[in-house]
Amino acid sequence: MSEIKNNEASPANADGASGAEKDWAEAKAAFDNLKSKKPRPPKPHTAVTIAVSSRTLFNMVEERKVWEQEGLERYVSYQQEHEDQPLKPGAAFPFVKALMTVNTRLRELYPEGEELFDIVLMTNNHAQVGVRLINSINHYDLLIERFCMTGGKSPIGYLKAYMTNLYLSKDSDKVQEAIEAGIAAATMFTPDMETELSETQLRVAFDGDAVLFSDESEIIVKQHGLDTFFEHERKNENKPLAQGPLKCFLEALGKLQKKFYAKNERLNCPIRTYLVTARSAASSGARVLKTLRSWGLEIDEALFLAGAPKGPLLQKIRPHIFFDDQMFHIEGAKELGTIAAHVPYGIGQKYHKGKLIEQPAKKS
Repeated sequence: MSEIKNNEASPANADGASGAEKDWAEAKAAFDNLKSKKPRPPKPHTAVTIAVSSRTLFNMVEERKVWEQEGLERYVSYQQEHEDQPLKPGAAFPFVKALMTVNTRLRELYPEGEELFDIVLMTNNHAQVGVRLINSINHYDLLIERFCMTGGKSPIGYLKAYMTNLYLSKDSDKVQEAIEAGIAAATMFTPDMETELSETQLRVAFDGDAVLFSDESEIIVKQHGLDTFFEHERKNENKPLAQGPLKCFLEALGKLQKKFYAKNERLNCPIRTYLVTARSAASSGARVLKTLRSWGLEIDEALFLAGAPKGPLLQKIRPHIFFDDQMFHIEGAKELGTIAAHVPYGIGQKYHKGKLIEQPAKKS
């Protein structure tokens, strides 16, 4: 799993760390001497870095058709011919706008603060397409200064170099690759209908098992049924669950929330988190809440649905993003207008609506 960025330097790399600090201080001084109303990007090692692909940030369905039907060269030419035509917003666009809203509030409270969201455009597009991407970003007044355009190669190898806390893509293979590399990642889906979202508060909803937590309990449900699962959770109520692929992102959000709490802004915090789980509260909820407590993490709202559909409840929450490991929950969410992101992790990938879709390998 990905780890929270650690600002402490070991003796072995202390000289390198101090050199990096000096370089950053010089860059900051140079930037501050420039007359600009645009905020300076934060230090990468203190920021919460969100890497988004161009197809999640923008709706590039038509452009994708050109690439698939007419080839790469025509695709690049098409993008250059339409450089002055802004791309339409994509699935991650409202999420990115909400991140920027949080940054604005943080800068008001901490003018010299470096603990902010930093958004990186991570794309395998060619550099020739970059001008249209830049023009589109500027058209919508998005503060995205860091780009990684890999010219057809997978960008996954750069995620750790950019100190990524969360990677969002439309490409499920790249997301799987990122998860396997220990980086929080999810495949984004465009909702079937538009929903009006909060412009003043970032709302992030998480499933529990195989998202915030490991899939250890879900394995028991799938292989032995609910009664065995309930008994297992009762016996292990005081044993924390292992962390899942998105735990560190929740931790990063909590770190920024505490910046607001420290200024007596808890009731006016622009970040709100939700646990939306199919677990039953009475039968298996205590272990989840005690696990979060053992991690020192808070969740603003915990919603135990006891197997009921998640879509209608998410319709009330209206999150900017909802993470779940099971596609039928993703499908139900996006049908009712929720921006959903699939986390391809754990035993749930072998099942759909409770039915096995992939036979396990036979033992030799």
